[in-house]
Amino acid sequence: MKVEARIFLSITGFCLLAAVGYAVWSQLDQGFVEPVGTIGLLLTMSLAMIVGTYFQFVARRVEQRPEDNPGAEVSDGAGELGFFSPGSYWPVALAAAAGVAAIATAFWQVWLLVVGIVLVLLAVGGLVFEYHIGPNRD
Repeated sequence: MKVEARIFLSITGFCLLAAVGYAVWSQLDQGFVEPVGTIGLLLTMSLAMIVGTYFQFVARRVEQRPEDNPGAEVSDGAGELGFFSPGSYWPVALAAAAGVAAIATAFWQVWLLVVGIVLVLLAVGGLVFEYHIGPNRD
């Protein structure tokens, strides 16, 4: 997590420098600081800082990963990474439902938006509980 924290905190510094440079440049060119670009760069800096500080916070609480060790070998990262579904159709259903909701939002069809939201919720529920085995099953 330390590598990711460094990357996002570097992006934070770059966005701060870019925002200051943009503000100075627009002041010299137009006579006033252009607010939209400056605020956009500052918000980008803020978002990168949130993610970077979160990764830094988590990096102190988890054990060191091979990615964080400069002397690590490729074999140090071997092993099981997690469970991935071999053949699930729920991501396709979720994408289709999100597409319906997006089209409904684009054309502002409220009835279709309600249908799309219900479909998204059903697809998310299916994806989350795909491998759930109830407490009474053996």
